[in-house]
Amino acid sequence: MSPPPILACRCWRATVGSMREDDVALAYGGGWVDRAGALRADPDRLATLLGAVDTRVLPLWQDRCLVNGTAPVRLSGEAAARAHVAARETVFLGFAAGRAVFAVDLSELAEDAALAAVGATRVVDVRGLVGPLSPAEAAIQAYARGLLHWHRQQRYCGTCGGSTSVQDAGHARRCADPTCARLYFPRIEPAIIVLVETAGSPGRCLLARHAGAAEGAFSTLAGFVEVGETLEDAVRREVAEEAGVVVTDVAYQGSQAWPFPAGLMVGFRATAVSDEIRVDGVELLEARWFTRAELRQRAAVGHPLGRLDSIGHHLLSSWLAEDEAAASAPR
Repeated sequence: MSPPPILACRCWRATVGSMREDDVALAYGGGWVDRAGALRADPDRLATLLGAVDTRVLPLWQDRCLVNGTAPVRLSGEAAARAHVAARETVFLGFAAGRAVFAVDLSELAEDAALAAVGATRVVDVRGLVGPLSPAEAAIQAYARGLLHWHRQQRYCGTCGGSTSVQDAGHARRCADPTCARLYFPRIEPAIIVLVETAGSPGRCLLARHAGAAEGAFSTLAGFVEVGETLEDAVRREVAEEAGVVVTDVAYQGSQAWPFPAGLMVGFRATAVSDEIRVDGVELLEARWFTRAELRQRAAVGHPLGRLDSIGHHLLSSWLAEDEAAASAPR
């Protein structure tokens, strides 16, 4: 039994004077939004856009979507204006399908008040909606979530302790103390995630049970990139530290926006020098090598290959598909 496919699609991106088909986009990415960076320093134009009848405003409450059924609420006209007044922060996201898109943070309202303010029935994490939502809708919701979360965490200056204020339509904050005036930009936390495989046949991949994971729940190895490290260095260090496995042939596979709250997952494959495993007992509780047949058997009895919306699932699904492609190739 083959695992279900990653939540992904092909997307179109604007190039200078033309359009081109891009690679498969993982969940929460794909380039559907024209971020219109040049407009961020034009408050008059932004005010006009915010009041336009075709503009859409995305309301969020404490990092969650305000929804009716499974559909995130989209505001326009007077409803959008009322949400803007009630919000602690309003940020400009860009243009989607030709319409300006803003997001507002209603986190300072009580939940019931936030629901009533926008006519919503409940609040839901965007990851709980990624299946019903189109890839473009999931991407813009995640974008809004990550940006508004950062604003709530950066209200004070880390240098002098003064308050900070919004700049550039929500894409920066500046310390209000004129003697400091430090400028802050949204924080991105890069992390690597890697599928480690053995050389030779039969192919095997390394999966581990992380601290806090349920018994029998195995996944790929991952970890944050440290200061002064390249992405490839982080792959080699994380696998060696956590699983005691030395790897070579580190190869980039793709990346995924993961704004929960501020991640950027960078996917790799690597080859183990030997199959000896020594887990650290802290980050990893156990680790073992799996053949493709074993992974398919696990999937058949209900052990998922990670979250369907994750790059980890994509790495494993791609690895599983390779022997099927080889078997069907003409000889």
